[in-house]
Amino acid sequence: MPPKFKFTREQIIQTALDLTREGGIASVTAKSVGTKLNSSVKLVFGQFENMDELKREVLKAADTMCRTYMQDIMASGKYPPYKASGIAYIRFAKEEKELFKLLYMRDRSHEAFDDRESMRPLVEEIQRRTGLGGEDAYRFHLEMWMFVHGIAAMVATSYLDWDTETISSVLTDAFFGLKHRFSEEGRKDK
Repeated sequence: MPPKFKFTREQIIQTALDLTREGGIASVTAKSVGTKLNSSVKLVFGQFENMDELKREVLKAADTMCRTYMQDIMASGKYPPYKASGIAYIRFAKEEKELFKLLYMRDRSHEAFDDRESMRPLVEEIQRRTGLGGEDAYRFHLEMWMFVHGIAAMVATSYLDWDTETISSVLTDAFFGLKHRFSEEGRKDK
C-alpha cells in the first residue's frame, strides 16, 4: 500500500506559490517547500515527479490568480472594460511583482503559443469602441498591450511607482492617440 502523505498536492502547490510570491520562482526548492511545511524534501517527491512538475503547477496557479484578479477588476465597473484590463495588468505587476515576473518576464523562446484566441474579447471590445475592423483592432491591441506591458514591467521592477489615477490618465492618452492614428485622419498624417 502506498504511503499516506501528510500534505496534499494543492497544499504543496500553494506553499510553492507563497514562496514564489516572497522570493521568486528560484526560491522554490524541495528543501524550501519542505522547510516551510515543517517536513522533509520527500514530501515534494512523493507528490510530484520532479521539481519541474511542481514549478509548472506554480505557473498554472499564478496564471489562474492573475486571470481572476483581472476579471474582478474588469467586472467592478469602475473603468471601461478595455481600460480596466490594462489597469488590472499593471496593478497585478505592482501588487504581485514576483508572480508577474514569473508569468510575463521569463524566457519564453521555447514556448509555442498563439494568443489570438485569448485576445479575442479585448479585440472585440476595441472594435466596439473604435469601429475598427478585425486586423486593425488586433494591431491596435498589440500596440496598446506593448505600452501597458512596458509600464507593468517598470512597476514590477520598482522603476516606477505610479498611483492608479496616473496610470488611468496615461492609458487614456495612449488609447486616444492610437485611436487617432488608426482613424482616416490619422492615416493621412503618416
